[in-house]
Amino acid sequence: MKTIDKIPVSKIQRASKFVSTGAKVGVNYLKYYGDKLTKTEVEARSRLNENNADDIYDSLKQLKGSALKVAQMLSMEKSIMPQAYVERFSLAQFSVPPLSPPLVLKTFKNYFGKLPNELYDSFNTTSVNAASIGQVHIAEKNGKKLAVKIQYPGVAQSISSDLALIKPIAMKMFNIKGKDSDKYFKEVEGKLIEETNYILEMKQSKEIAKACAHIPNLLFPQYYEDLSSEKIITMDYMEGEHLSEFTAHNTNQDMSNKLGQALWDFYMYQIHVLKKVHADPHPGNFLVSKERQLIALDFGCMKTIPDEFYVPYFELAKPKNISNKEVFIEKLYQLEILREDDTKQEAIFFTDLFHELLSLFTQPFHAETFDFSDGEFFGKITELGQRYSKSTELRKMNGNRGSRHFIYMNRTFFGLYNLMFDLKAKDIKINNFKTL
Repeated sequence: MKTIDKIPVSKIQRASKFVSTGAKVGVNYLKYYGDKLTKTEVEARSRLNENNADDIYDSLKQLKGSALKVAQMLSMEKSIMPQAYVERFSLAQFSVPPLSPPLVLKTFKNYFGKLPNELYDSFNTTSVNAASIGQVHIAEKNGKKLAVKIQYPGVAQSISSDLALIKPIAMKMFNIKGKDSDKYFKEVEGKLIEETNYILEMKQSKEIAKACAHIPNLLFPQYYEDLSSEKIITMDYMEGEHLSEFTAHNTNQDMSNKLGQALWDFYMYQIHVLKKVHADPHPGNFLVSKERQLIALDFGCMKTIPDEFYVPYFELAKPKNISNKEVFIEKLYQLEILREDDTKQEAIFFTDLFHELLSLFTQPFHAETFDFSDGEFFGKITELGQRYSKSTELRKMNGNRGSRHFIYMNRTFFGLYNLMFDLKAKDIKINNFKTL
């Protein structure tokens, strides 16, 4: 894979990259209007999406950092984003061009004050895994194989300016309006800043590994503080294949169920017991070991769940509350889905929308076991998401809905559901975490 010798770090350099990408998108739209004369609307729109996805991703992978992280987050919105974007942006999860070896050594020296060969017995300057915030290298010390994650230069400093450039696009895409919309962007900005603090990530990683060590078929690497810093993390190198690679060839249903139960228990224990959850559930953060156990990685993005959100959020997962209109509406107000300044039309519309959405999305919690291989269930979620994303009525209203905590909680559940579906896990015991 081609390597990168430098990353744009100044506001001007990064803004210029966004502008040049915008110009390419403009050209793609001109091609689209031309295609409509000779092709069907579906064919023309498909080509437009593919061209835009390619150009936007090619730009973001050079910028890295928060810009690429947002693409990674969007790749998980499979029910909203066109397939071309999902496929292209999903590469941000664990496959982007890495830093060149000379830049790796320079960056390491800047961060640690020493070169890698002064700390490790051996260090491979060629990355084995490059993502949005950093890349991973293999090293050895005292006979132990290690994974060394190095943060890209300039990532932390560019978060605020990157989000300012992305904000207008995101507001249009998700129909966010109103003066209080900043709370959503502040939530994302805060989490991205946390993800660039590797000292915090190491602390969180060790806490989660200790708290969840009792969950069957779940493994974590060991972390080494003396070989880590604010921008570098050293941990055990964990042998295994990415979850998406495993699901592509696995035909063993018992294995799918075993891994699916471990994954589900891991998340339910975090959410309901720890009240703090790994809010980045994409395939690049999970490996399957040779012994067919699940390996959990990368705890930079952790979401604390306050009780004032947790209680009404999970009360709406109960069928009796969904079917009780008075209680249902009360919870919608508590979760800031309904607002005091809503018109009668808006109140009716969003009550009906979320009743339909939650009646479907909370189905796994309505029984003792659930079949996450059920294509009909996921097909309904996709259809519902696409229907409302194209709703002209919704576009006329203020889409600025819900507590800021929804951003990462919904991301967690959408990501978890998608991973469970990819595994084709069946007969998953929903409340199994209570007995562990």
